[in-house]
Amino acid sequence: MFNRNLIILIFAQIFSFTVAPVTVLLSGIIASEMISIKYIATLPTALTIVGTALGSIFASYLMSIKGRKFGFAFSSLMNSLAALLASYAVLNNYFVIYCFANLILGLGLAFTAQYRFAAAESVEKQFIPLTISIILLSGLVSAVIGPNIATISKDIISSHLYVGSYLFLSLLTFIPFCLFIFFKNEKSDFEKKVIKGRSYFTLLAQPRFFQAVISAAIGYIVMSFLMTATPIEMHIIKNMSLNKTGFVIQMHIFGMFLPSLFTGSLIKKFGHSKIIYIGVLILITCIIVNFSYQHFYNYLIGLILLGIGWNFLFISGTSLLIISYKPEEKFKAQGLNDFLVFSTQATGALAAGYLLYLTNWQFINILCLPLLLIVFCVTLYSDKIANVKK
Repeated sequence: MFNRNLIILIFAQIFSFTVAPVTVLLSGIIASEMISIKYIATLPTALTIVGTALGSIFASYLMSIKGRKFGFAFSSLMNSLAALLASYAVLNNYFVIYCFANLILGLGLAFTAQYRFAAAESVEKQFIPLTISIILLSGLVSAVIGPNIATISKDIISSHLYVGSYLFLSLLTFIPFCLFIFFKNEKSDFEKKVIKGRSYFTLLAQPRFFQAVISAAIGYIVMSFLMTATPIEMHIIKNMSLNKTGFVIQMHIFGMFLPSLFTGSLIKKFGHSKIIYIGVLILITCIIVNFSYQHFYNYLIGLILLGIGWNFLFISGTSLLIISYKPEEKFKAQGLNDFLVFSTQATGALAAGYLLYLTNWQFINILCLPLLLIVFCVTLYSDKIANVKK
């Protein structure tokens, strides 16, 4: 199962994905210190996800005509330069430039999100869920490296906190560029298949394809909504230390990726839908824990459950997606999926800060329940259609 491309993608994921935990940990806190309008403190975080959404179709199209190797190397350079720009913005307290840097980091993450598809295409069909799990599991190392380096390096320039964090992030995100020099394109990468196949509407009309998109998209919006609000809720509103806040975010990312050790095997044994149902149940449990009390351990347990629930929905949705389209539709289907998934995630991140300051932590948790009901109903409908066809 393991080959050169897969090994490169695993290590590239480790360093490229450090952008995500560092952004989640720092951007809301930095923005809160930059501006007086606190309810838009999550704007930089949201713009990172907006960048990912906007970059999804572009990333798929670019790689369909230039190949995976070019696209992945290009995004590594873009991430590295964007991190330098963020460092400059923090140094000079330029909120607009800081927001723009986060947007560009999001564009780079749109390419990083395609690692899972490239990895799945490098193995045989029966290994797809396991391969996706391995790629996502690499994010576990990112969760350790990113926040720790960001925290350790934040005081390098003592008069300007967090400038050093982004300088080191720039170094981390440059490493994948060196790795992708040895990446080998598939011949099909140059066949310009992005415009072939069924229309976007026809793809979405397929029950299994729609189920895949909905599972991943709503899993992401719930995760993004609560995760983005957590550092502000803990550090700004509840006055908990940055170390405690960072630890909760780290454990949340562990929850996101550690289950990848067995999620692929569970999907293979029980099927996509059953794992999606379990993911919904875990996220409901997360909401109950978050709603009950606002102590450190509630945030910790709640965020770990949030990560696990996301993992079940996202891996199930992604592996189901890959078997729901024709080979010639891969770039179109992947671009559409990621655009919808990260657009909903961006919506969650944008709304998080505003609604948190406007209402409270309990209210934003309750708002997630109707979304989880949608996942349940769509999966139930898709299963019924599949049974009728049998």
